[in-house]
Amino acid sequence: MRITFLGATHEVTGSCTYLEACGKHILIDCGMEQGPDEFENQEIPVAASDIDMVLLTHAHIDHSCKLTLFYQRGFLGQIFATRATADMCDIMLRDSAHIQMFEAEWKNRKGQRAGRAEVVPLYDINDAQGAINCLVGCDYDKKINLADGICIRFVDAGHLLGSSSIEIWIKENDVEKKIVFSGDIGNLNQPLIRDPQYVKDADYVVMESTYGDRSHGEFPDYVTELARIIQKTFDRGGNVVIPSFAVGRTQELLYFIRKIKEDKMIHGHDHFDVYVDSPLAIEATRIFMKHMYEDFDEEATKLVQAGINPIGFEGLKTAITSDDSRMINFDERPKVIISASGMCEAGRIRHHLKHNLWRKESTILFVGYQAKGTLGRIILEGAKSVNLFGEEIEIQAEIRRLAGISGHADNNGLLKWIGSFEKKPEKVFVIHGEDSVCQVFTDRLRNEMHLDAGAPYSGTVFNLATGAYEKECEPVHVVKTEKSLNKAMKANTPFARLLAAGQRLLTVIRHNEGGANKDLARFTSQINSLCDKWDR
Repeated sequence: MRITFLGATHEVTGSCTYLEACGKHILIDCGMEQGPDEFENQEIPVAASDIDMVLLTHAHIDHSCKLTLFYQRGFLGQIFATRATADMCDIMLRDSAHIQMFEAEWKNRKGQRAGRAEVVPLYDINDAQGAINCLVGCDYDKKINLADGICIRFVDAGHLLGSSSIEIWIKENDVEKKIVFSGDIGNLNQPLIRDPQYVKDADYVVMESTYGDRSHGEFPDYVTELARIIQKTFDRGGNVVIPSFAVGRTQELLYFIRKIKEDKMIHGHDHFDVYVDSPLAIEATRIFMKHMYEDFDEEATKLVQAGINPIGFEGLKTAITSDDSRMINFDERPKVIISASGMCEAGRIRHHLKHNLWRKESTILFVGYQAKGTLGRIILEGAKSVNLFGEEIEIQAEIRRLAGISGHADNNGLLKWIGSFEKKPEKVFVIHGEDSVCQVFTDRLRNEMHLDAGAPYSGTVFNLATGAYEKECEPVHVVKTEKSLNKAMKANTPFARLLAAGQRLLTVIRHNEGGANKDLARFTSQINSLCDKWDR
C-alpha cells in the first residue's frame, strides 16, 4: 500500500502518481508536460502492460495525454473518469494524435530535403482510439468498487466540465486507509460549471498548488472588462486575438460574449464576428451542451430551460479546415479570434499571432495560466519580438490579460478546500505547482493550517500503511546537452517501440503462468517461430 510521486512534482504540468494496493497497479492521471522541463521525472516503475487501471481527474492534456502512449506500449486496462471527462478525452486524445502525426509529416517534408532521418510521431490515431476504448464513464458521488479492497468516488472539483477530486478507500491486510487526490481545484463562480464540492475526511491528501502563492484578487466584472477591450480595439481597427484553451476557457468566453451582444455593449460595431478557430473547441462546445443538464450550474441551467443557448449567438463563426483558418486573416473587418492552444505552444493560434502581433491596432488578450517558458508567458512578460515559423515578429500589438480569469482556485480557494476536512489528514502532499510555489504553499499549510505537509520530488515513495517514506528523492535538474537532446529524439524510434513490445511480451508470458500445458507449448512455438524469422 504505497504511492510513488512521478509527474507534476515541483512543476505545474505532467500529472502522474503511481499507487500500489491490493495487488493492483494504478495510475492517478497520466499527463504530458507542457513547456520546458525543469526537473527530471522518474519513469513509472512497471511496464505499461502491468498497469491495471488509470483514474483520471479531468481531460486536460497535462493530466490525460500520455494515455495514448501507454496504450501503444501495451496498456490494456480500464480508465475510470466521469462521463463528461470520458467524452472530452474522446476528442482531446484524437486531436493530440492528429497534431503528433501532422508535425511529424511536416518535419519529414523539410528533413527529406536536408537528408535528415525520418521522424516518427510519438503516437498516432490508432493509439488514441485504443486508449479511448479503455475509458469507463462514471457518475459523480457514487462509490465504485474497483477490486477487492479498493473503492473510489468522483467528487466535482469545479475546474472543468467533468473535472473531479477522487476519493480512494483501501483495505489491505486489515489496514484501512483513505487517500484523496484533489485534481485541479476550480475557481469559484465560474460560468457554466458548478463550484468545487468539498471532501470531509481523509487519511492522506495529494493536492495541487498552481496558484498557491497568490490571490486572484477581487472577483472582476469579466463581461464589462472584455467589452471594454473589444470596443477599444475595434475602434482603432484591430482584431482581438485570444489564445484560449479549447476545452473550458473557450466556452466561458462564448458565454461572456453572448451576454455582451445581448446587452448591446459594443457600439459602432453592432454585428461583429467572433471566430472560434479550433476543431477541438468546436467539438468540446458540443460536449458542453450534451452534459448541460447534469453538469451546468444553476444560472446556465435557467438559460437552457428558457430555450437560450448559453454559448451561442449571432455572428459566431467556426473554422474547421485549414483553409477556413487562413481565410480569417483575409477578413479586414475588426473581429474576435479565439484559437488554441491557450499557452501558444502549438496549433492555429501561432498563425494568428504572426498576423497580429506586429499590428499596433490589434490586442492579444490572455485569459488563462501561462506556464513558465511557454510562448504565451514570454509574450506576457514583455518580449519585444518572437520567432514564429522561422520569422522574427516584432511585438507592437497591445498585450492584455483578463485579470482573475482562471479555472484554478487561488491560494485562498486552496486553503478553503483543505480546510473543509473536518479532521486533519495525517499528511498532505503538495504537487502541481512551480518549484517556489510548492514551497510557499507547503509552508502555509504547516504554519497557518498546522498540517503535516510536504512537497515530494519525482521518485519519492510513501508507504500508506506505515505512514512513513520508503524513499525520499532530491531534485534532479534537467541539463539540456546535445547528448540529452539526441537521447530524447531517439526515445520514440521504431526500435524503441520494438523494445516496448518486447517488454509487453514478457508481461503476457507472466500472465500465462499456470495455463494449460497444451496452450503454453503452442505459445512457446509461436514465439520461437517469430524469433527464427527475425534473428540476425
